[in-house]
Amino acid sequence: MTERSSTLILFGATGDLAGRMLFPSLYNLQEDGLLPDDFLVVASGRSHRDDGGFRQEVDDCLRNFIGEDRYNADSARRLTERIIYCAVEAGNSEQFAALAERVRGREDKGIAVYLSTPPSLFAPTAVSLAGAGLVNGTTRIAMEKPIGHDLASSIEVNDAIGALFDEERIFRVDHYLGKETVQNLIALRFGNMLFEPLWNANHIDHVQITVGETVGLEGRVSYYDGVGALRDMVQNHMLQILSIIAMEPPARFDSTAVRDEKVKVLRSLRPMDGEQAKTFSVRGQYSAGAVNGEIVRGYADELGKPSDTETFVALKAHIDNWRWSGVPFYLRTGKRMPTRHSEILIQFKPVAHSIFRRSRFSSGLEPNTLIIRLQPQENIRLLVMAKEPGLDRGGVKLREVGLDVSLTAAFEGQRRRIAYERLLLDLLEGDPTLFVRRDEVEAQWQWIDSIIAGWQEAGMKVASYAAGNWGPSSAIALIERDGASWYE
Repeated sequence: MTERSSTLILFGATGDLAGRMLFPSLYNLQEDGLLPDDFLVVASGRSHRDDGGFRQEVDDCLRNFIGEDRYNADSARRLTERIIYCAVEAGNSEQFAALAERVRGREDKGIAVYLSTPPSLFAPTAVSLAGAGLVNGTTRIAMEKPIGHDLASSIEVNDAIGALFDEERIFRVDHYLGKETVQNLIALRFGNMLFEPLWNANHIDHVQITVGETVGLEGRVSYYDGVGALRDMVQNHMLQILSIIAMEPPARFDSTAVRDEKVKVLRSLRPMDGEQAKTFSVRGQYSAGAVNGEIVRGYADELGKPSDTETFVALKAHIDNWRWSGVPFYLRTGKRMPTRHSEILIQFKPVAHSIFRRSRFSSGLEPNTLIIRLQPQENIRLLVMAKEPGLDRGGVKLREVGLDVSLTAAFEGQRRRIAYERLLLDLLEGDPTLFVRRDEVEAQWQWIDSIIAGWQEAGMKVASYAAGNWGPSSAIALIERDGASWYE
């Protein structure tokens, strides 16, 4: 059992993520009695604040984001009393020395560092921490995605952090892995005899993964333009989901076994050249339209200038291994979609021979479909064929019906956790299972880089789609030329 960290140094503590997710998660962990008794948060940002002023800001965030049913003023005070604030900038040795002074005497109780900062600051911050004597054999460090913007920059970041921390003490965060339903994918596959024997190319026709967002730039102008949907969503969230869907059964549920199997999948993704990129990928950018009845501007109008950055991407991916040979994985994600949801569809093959004749009385057979909704409502739905009630004088009449399992209803009364609660607790306790290993990140970037190079080779430009639609018409053609359709 690894030792728990009693000190959390949080860089980027004045940012949006910390206010919306990290401090509310710490509040909930405290209320469940899961934080060490002598736990201390050293919050850090570039702007100057005193402890009292920052504690009030945290309290305001707790009031806004926890919800009235859980917020308690005394509980909030107990958490904020555990928080101190230090203004630091990467490379400023005097400020890091002052931060180290406030931690002095706690080094042997374990230090966890959380970098909720731009990736360009990861390495300089780690070097400054080491210079201040805050990196030792027990210090852990967590980094928010993205880890680089391509394979070369990812290697550079990983090398810099790896020079100071052993791999088992580096926690690369992908918050999707903290979601209950993403973890439920593992339980669904490997905890039920019903599915695993069918989870292969012999029985599955294709897989769809959709992550739709209704928002546009939403204050991310400086980050998003030049990055785009492929790097922002596919490289991390969607490929992590794909790897869990497609991986071989791990020997056990631990960090090494699970991540070993995931990286095998990522390394089996078939790279794309220019010709394949034209055939198996679609780039899109939203123009003006309507989302949820509200008129919204196009991407270029929001940005204030023309841009070739994609806000939508659709891909047909192939995994070149025995289990998935010939099974296409269709991925799509975009901004200004009609609805906000993340969903996985497993399309099984039709029965080998139907005993039910097609006629005006019988609709024939539809292949079974498994739909796993990750957000906003967590749900698992299996579509099966059932006989309609009747005397069947003209033949048996079948209809597709859904067997629904609402995880919200099934576990009614149990609070749905913020993904960051689990991730922060795992960081403090030293469990890296739900974090991304270096070889995973670099395998992801290797595939993404092949697509970007293919786009450049083929001269692919973004196709326009009206906000409130599921991307350009070419995204529909991508899947329909194979005789399938996107599930909506």
